[in-house]
Amino acid sequence: MQIPEVKMLYKLLSLSLLEEKNRKQSLLKTLTSMRSIVAFSFVIIMCASFIKTPNPVNIIFDTDIAPDYDDVGAMALLHAFADNGEANILATISSNAFKTTVPTLSVLNTYFNRPSVPVGITKKDLPNKECSQHWAEAIIEKYPHSLQSNGEAIDAVTLYRKILASQPDKSVTIITVGFFTNLAALLDSKADKYSSLNGKELVIKKVKQLVSMAASLRNGTSGYEFNVTTDAASSKKVFDEWPSPIIISGFEIGEKILTGIPITKNEGIQNSPVKDAFTIALAKDNNTTGRNSWDETAVLVAVRGIKPYFGYRKLNFTILPDGKDSIIPGNRITYLTFKQTPLQIAKVIDSMMMHQPVKR
Repeated sequence: MQIPEVKMLYKLLSLSLLEEKNRKQSLLKTLTSMRSIVAFSFVIIMCASFIKTPNPVNIIFDTDIAPDYDDVGAMALLHAFADNGEANILATISSNAFKTTVPTLSVLNTYFNRPSVPVGITKKDLPNKECSQHWAEAIIEKYPHSLQSNGEAIDAVTLYRKILASQPDKSVTIITVGFFTNLAALLDSKADKYSSLNGKELVIKKVKQLVSMAASLRNGTSGYEFNVTTDAASSKKVFDEWPSPIIISGFEIGEKILTGIPITKNEGIQNSPVKDAFTIALAKDNNTTGRNSWDETAVLVAVRGIKPYFGYRKLNFTILPDGKDSIIPGNRITYLTFKQTPLQIAKVIDSMMMHQPVKR
């Protein structure tokens, strides 16, 4: 073999050995990288196992749905929260004996694909406050619902006791955006087949908090508000005796937060009882700026908390015989104040009111 050929063979052999070395080094780097990725993934999985996903808020929703349509907006928010995994709707209950209330609750629960949510109603003849704008009759006629009359719903106190008895201790948030008729009756209730506890004991054991749209402090120390004055005796009993923490969204909060116009203008939303209710009622009110969002604020705070939307002050109320709420010494009530602007909060509420049903 000639010298040039030997040199060429040596060169080829050297290149081959270099390529093999590079290949091994590349493979080693790949394996090292893969081990790092696997180790990192394991750490992430382990960390995730220790991160507790927030539990949805267990809600009983008590409403006078009929004399105003902010209750419809509140129901839309509640179902939106439920679809987002933030709330668990245990029951929807009417404190108003007017004939449309149970069918209206049934329409809205059905529309949001929760037709099996239990519905209750006061079995007393009063309060009985009509739907003067007739939006309730319109959506009842147009949309499907399983409960055709108030008589088909469960007695409110019976349903309260049944639901509360079945829930973990200190786990239920009650939202009331209507009269205090049912809550006063619950406090007075006796032991039954659902629980050996009386009403007050059952509330102490099972209720985490009461969140209410109620009362007014427009003059600083007292005021009159529809939800309180309609059944003043029941309001007084609840304000005097309710044993769980209480959060109040007063009249002057919802008064400044105007919502409802965006859903009526949204052409992408069709065949919606929420849109129809606001469209009918706003038109009859000749309202082009939006409805006051009293009830929606209570739902927002009950599910997401006071911050970042609101601040608060600590105080206590008593209810006078004529239904006037008056501040007395004490700090058992958390009373909302503004932190964000009414417009900022309105944008949040309007966005959630346009939530569309989720198929199940």
